[in-house]
Amino acid sequence: MEPAGVAVPLPGPGRAMAAERERPGPVPGPCSGPAGGERAAAGRCRCSALPAPGHGALEKARRRLREFDVGDRFCRLPLPRAAVLLPLLVRAGRLHLLLTVRSLQLRRSPGEVCFPGGKREATDKDDIDTALREAKEEVGLQPEKVEVICRLMPGIDKMNNLVTPVVGFIEDTFQGTPNPDEVSEVFVVPLEYFVKPLNYKTFTYKTSSGYSTRVHCFIYDDQEHKKSFKIWGLTAHFAVFLALIISGERPTFEVDYDLDNLISSSENYFTNLYASVHERKKSNL
Repeated sequence: MEPAGVAVPLPGPGRAMAAERERPGPVPGPCSGPAGGERAAAGRCRCSALPAPGHGALEKARRRLREFDVGDRFCRLPLPRAAVLLPLLVRAGRLHLLLTVRSLQLRRSPGEVCFPGGKREATDKDDIDTALREAKEEVGLQPEKVEVICRLMPGIDKMNNLVTPVVGFIEDTFQGTPNPDEVSEVFVVPLEYFVKPLNYKTFTYKTSSGYSTRVHCFIYDDQEHKKSFKIWGLTAHFAVFLALIISGERPTFEVDYDLDNLISSSENYFTNLYASVHERKKSNL
């Protein structure tokens, strides 16, 4: 996925999200949260009981993430849709994020680091279906082995696709089986690296609509693979936002959010980006 960066009215104004947070939360469990609740009601829950719900770091992450769940609030925006899965797992007592490297055979962004995901297909019921289907196709992650927690604020890639990040927990022992047509490598990064990196830089990126945004770029030295991975653009954007939510810590670099008002400022960020794309599309008519 490429860099993301939104003042036109969006479906469900900011106060709608605040109202959601004021409602009583769901009963904790592997299928709680709006995403899981919808699947339970439909009789097609695909959450697993793993990782064990008693793990302290996971329980804290679950609670925090549910506060940021946007559900299907942005599903009617007039942009092509895509979704990615942000798979979280615990290793050595710390939360890690699973990422992939795109195959060199691919036409777009070969060799770049990204999350499992892709464009929505006609058979996909929603963004969660898209993310889980793509993860299965790309790295062999079975949908029933993912505990879907939430959908976070979307981004927009350079092709003007609306990309929804779906967060889920997976088994700590998961070993990806890359589909060589799409993925060359699978690796994990400690989530805290996206707030306290050892090798980081930033630059400004101007979207095709003329909107300027900050682009994060991380270099991660992976001891298991004995190599370094460059994580940037929309992938880094989602990883940073996820780490900010779960850690609650201030990063060692600047971000485009008010960290004391992360929910509202992330919404404003997306609103400004979407507005720039929307205005460009209108001007081309």
